[in-house]
Amino acid sequence: MFIFAVLLVAVCAEGSDYYELLGVSREATTREIRQAFKKLALTMHPDKNPGDSSAHDKFLKVNRAYEVLKDEDLRKKYDKYGEKGLDEQQGGRYESWNYYRYDFGIYDDDLEIITLDSGDFEAAVNSGEIWFVNFYFPRCSHCHQLAPTWREFAKEMDGVIRIGAVNCGDNNHLCRRKGINSYPSLYIYRAGQKPEKFTGERNKDNLVRFSMQFITTAVTELWQGNVFAEIENAFSSGLGWLITFCSDTGDCLEPRTRQKLAGMLDGLVKVGWMDCTVQQQLCDSFQVTSGATALFPPGSALDKQGSILWLKTLDSREIYNQVIDHLPDLKLLTSDSFKKKLAHHRWLISFTFSDRSASSEYKKLQSFLRIDHIQVGRVDCLADSELCQSLYIHKPCVAVFKGLGIHDFEIHHGKDVLYNIVGFARDSVRAHVTTLRPDNFPSNRKEPWLVDFFAPWCPPCRALLPELRKASIQLAGQMRFGTLDCTIHHDLCSTYNIQAYPTTVVFNGSSVHEYEGHHSADGILEFIQDLVNPSVVVLDASSFKEKVKGRAEGQTWAVDFYAPWCGPCQAMMPEWRRMARMVSGQILVGSVDCQRFQTFCQSQGVRAYPEVRLYSGNSRQSERYTSYNGWHRDAHSLRAWALSSLPRASVDLTPETFKSQVLSGRDHWVLDFYAPWCGPCQHFAPEFEILAR
Repeated sequence: MFIFAVLLVAVCAEGSDYYELLGVSREATTREIRQAFKKLALTMHPDKNPGDSSAHDKFLKVNRAYEVLKDEDLRKKYDKYGEKGLDEQQGGRYESWNYYRYDFGIYDDDLEIITLDSGDFEAAVNSGEIWFVNFYFPRCSHCHQLAPTWREFAKEMDGVIRIGAVNCGDNNHLCRRKGINSYPSLYIYRAGQKPEKFTGERNKDNLVRFSMQFITTAVTELWQGNVFAEIENAFSSGLGWLITFCSDTGDCLEPRTRQKLAGMLDGLVKVGWMDCTVQQQLCDSFQVTSGATALFPPGSALDKQGSILWLKTLDSREIYNQVIDHLPDLKLLTSDSFKKKLAHHRWLISFTFSDRSASSEYKKLQSFLRIDHIQVGRVDCLADSELCQSLYIHKPCVAVFKGLGIHDFEIHHGKDVLYNIVGFARDSVRAHVTTLRPDNFPSNRKEPWLVDFFAPWCPPCRALLPELRKASIQLAGQMRFGTLDCTIHHDLCSTYNIQAYPTTVVFNGSSVHEYEGHHSADGILEFIQDLVNPSVVVLDASSFKEKVKGRAEGQTWAVDFYAPWCGPCQAMMPEWRRMARMVSGQILVGSVDCQRFQTFCQSQGVRAYPEVRLYSGNSRQSERYTSYNGWHRDAHSLRAWALSSLPRASVDLTPETFKSQVLSGRDHWVLDFYAPWCGPCQHFAPEFEILAR
């Protein structure tokens, strides 16, 4: 990993390391980065240091570090190329001290409120749990007025439903996509159903009342006519009963608490209540003489000492924790049963390094995944170390085995929370992504493979994994997908000169292609489509001379001179490929890597990147070109510019020529009536030229 070390030295040589400036590790999450920046902002801000002439410059550096590291794409560029891979404008502006003190990261310190962003929003709200999400904007006064109430509400409903918050200042595209046009906007999300907006007065009682109506799990009243059948049916399905006995004396759970617990324990335990003032004989048979609450696990009986758990609290969270702890652990698989059971069935396996699950919350996984026909179990890597070592599993993790044997599996690298694991399991069994190891790495395979070299601590890596799964579904049967953890397989990653994470590479027989572009399923699909049928010609000094300088009469070339470390170049790459496909048959499109061919680019007078040039169809002026100076570098803008250079096939008409050539002439005509100031007219102009040709 010598090259990686050199790269870090280069970063430090140009300026202070961004991670060191913020005081965070390279593994820091976005939330940790935001919290670290806020602490620095409150002490380093120029408003707080009026006598320090250097305060502005110092804070600009910290602000720039934050602006880069909070953004997944910019963070990857920084990790790979250092500051030279970034736009100089990043972090050039900052807010007042009051903004960072009162408006910045409103819910970052609230454990009951989960801050969602565009990377994990969909997985969260489609996990099967109920989510109540607060979409807010940092500068919105009503959002700040709601904050104390939202915190109280979150504590009240903790564990019953998930309470989330989305900062629309940081996640503008997500909020627009969800139709958020006022702040705060409060929505209930349930998987597969339309979101429900809260429109009432924003106080705690109203919020609780509104959210409780979505807890639809039944709380059963038990009486002489149904109690034994209900208990027997539940026991036969492997479910226990949580029963609260209500009497004139003692303590009985309130109706709202019962409903909360029914939602919290849905799929694990049935919740019921018994009115002992009416069913006194029945309560006596349960040896209950005053109000009480008890858990009856499957197979429990009054004459089996210790089989029933009598609960001494009325707090829903405390009862939930005691019930979860009392439930049996996930099914333990050993080396022998592991191979047999995973041969033909889909499993979510928790690998532990102790004699029990990593989290008691995992006991809820089976109820969430039952509908997906995914079984849930665990492996103790202390007892079965050989099995875990053969799979290169050295620390606790969760993995999905897809029913194709023990070697086709994918490890979960997202947040260790229930909603994230459930979403991962459902996506993984449908997708075709495999966790790679030295024994199954596709170095000499005939079929094409896309391999993602990554590190689990890297946020852009974690954001890319769901996109890989989407792309693998689209390309099923055409390309295989795999991921390689470089923190475990250092040597293999060094072999392929992996310098930053994630690095995505396509292995196609003997050829290897590194993916540069947006880390999205669409971007990957376009890249692979372009590999199969390249739209951009890769040029060097000799091919440039032969093809561009020596072009035939009437042939036009568009050429992108770029450097791989240049942020704007990387952003333009997928757009350049898209543009090339759009002008196919009319303009030839090429690119020159000025990092590899630096001397050649200098000889062509290229001084900044990206430099986009158009070499027109006049072969007698082979050196002549036009540079693109447009503000927008999207495919449509580039296409319009390129096509505008071609000789026109349409003609401009005046009132006189319209009368003489169109009305009085013998030809058929297609006419475009336009106004020069009209935006849609300008957008349509190149389309009209294509029609004319």
